[in-house]
Amino acid sequence: MKSSVSAFGGRDLSSFLPVMMMLAILLGMALPASAQTLEKISTDSFTNSDSTHKTEVEPDTFAWGNTIVSAFHIARRPGSIGWGSADVGFSTSTNGGVTWKYGSLPGLTVNYEGGTYGAAADPSVAYDAKHGEWLISTLPLVGLSDAARYIGDVAVSRSTNGLSWGSPINIDKTHLDDKNWTVCDNTTTSPYYGNCYTEWDQAYGTGDVLMSVSSDGGQTWSAGQSSSDHAGGLGGEPVVQPNGTVIVPFQGGGIDVFSSSNGGSTWGKSQAIASIQSHLVAGGIRNPDLPSVGIDGVGNVYVVWSDCRFRTGCKENDIVMSTSSNGTTWSAVARIPIDATTSTVDHFLPGIGIDPATSGTTAHMTIVYYYYPTASCTASTCNLEVGYTTSTNGGSTWTAGTKLAGPMKLAWLPVSDNGPMVADYIGVSYVNGNPFGVFAVAQAPTGSTLAEAMYTTKTALPAPGSEPTFSALADKPVAGAKSDHEMHFYYDDEGKREIPRSRWIVNTSGQ
Repeated sequence: MKSSVSAFGGRDLSSFLPVMMMLAILLGMALPASAQTLEKISTDSFTNSDSTHKTEVEPDTFAWGNTIVSAFHIARRPGSIGWGSADVGFSTSTNGGVTWKYGSLPGLTVNYEGGTYGAAADPSVAYDAKHGEWLISTLPLVGLSDAARYIGDVAVSRSTNGLSWGSPINIDKTHLDDKNWTVCDNTTTSPYYGNCYTEWDQAYGTGDVLMSVSSDGGQTWSAGQSSSDHAGGLGGEPVVQPNGTVIVPFQGGGIDVFSSSNGGSTWGKSQAIASIQSHLVAGGIRNPDLPSVGIDGVGNVYVVWSDCRFRTGCKENDIVMSTSSNGTTWSAVARIPIDATTSTVDHFLPGIGIDPATSGTTAHMTIVYYYYPTASCTASTCNLEVGYTTSTNGGSTWTAGTKLAGPMKLAWLPVSDNGPMVADYIGVSYVNGNPFGVFAVAQAPTGSTLAEAMYTTKTALPAPGSEPTFSALADKPVAGAKSDHEMHFYYDDEGKREIPRSRWIVNTSGQ
């Protein structure tokens, strides 16, 4: 590893990084502490009887102009009862992250302003610049537990200002759906400017990853279409290139992708980007290892996930990345050098944000993630923390990981069907060149009442200054690297409907 900043008289810092990181670990500080002050931007005020209260999980964010909109679960329903949360909430800043206002989406669930669904989940935020509409897509739940034959529908709520939201509009009402995601084409020169695309998978039906298109600001939507080969999977995050091409990375039997170059009239054949080699994260924490996807100003796509291929024995996960300019040719999997490959730190649940005003070798990007300072912990001893790293040169070099929040005990988190939960994904967005992450942070409970809410930083996460940055160019996957547990992939994020190996996409990339 070589430093890209002459912070120490031009000396190469590569030899010092492992020592620096190991000293930090021995001192109980797996990552340097951030000078950032956290700001709580929402709180659970619901009182419904079927939720674990004072809990908020799983944020997404999107920024346009001076406005950042975040959306998240409020009041997670415990795994002993079922799925989802009391409602989907939002917290919006209209002044570039200085102040925030929060509330709940009306008309979605029985818990708030005339909704009809029993619970909701999986918020995703987008903005349609042509029609001036903010969109939050959600998964309103029909089946509320694994005893049901159904799971959810897909809906979208609309707002012109990110603060006042209309009643939800259904995109799909088959009751079979999971893990939606929405994005809009905001390039004025694109032939499909003003199209918005929503992804989901038919988890309790065919298992296909489906795509729907709206060209009127989210008021009406086409029927869901699959890729030409009916790819099955979960957790797709579509992005739109400036030429209008829509690229949809998702998790199938690894990290996979398909795309459309005709505004979503048809969708092409899927292909593998890379396998997932995974260390089983300790403590039983919920971690489906879904991809997080970003796109720069010229349309380069960046996919990140957690992976153990660079660690001896797959004893810890790193955050790794693959990139593409066209959605078909992908770079070799690269490690994000948050700390040394000899560290004990386990990294997972990443979210990537990229400044859309930057691109290529000068693209600015930030990854926020959760981690354990020591991977080999137990449910009672694991310390969950939040960290971030940033790059200003397209991912060639990165700052060392910096701690934002924690430690949190797993007992402070609400319980889902597949473990204590903070998220399946988290949000990072740039507003006027400044990155903000939104993430769940838990405090020690008061008696039996939990204290988990959405937080961000009072000021933007800083770009590298005089601090050293590091390259992972010399890091190579360990020969024969293999997950330290048997890999399973699912059509649903509760882990009830497994994707059979016969349906995994054939990986010919060798990654």
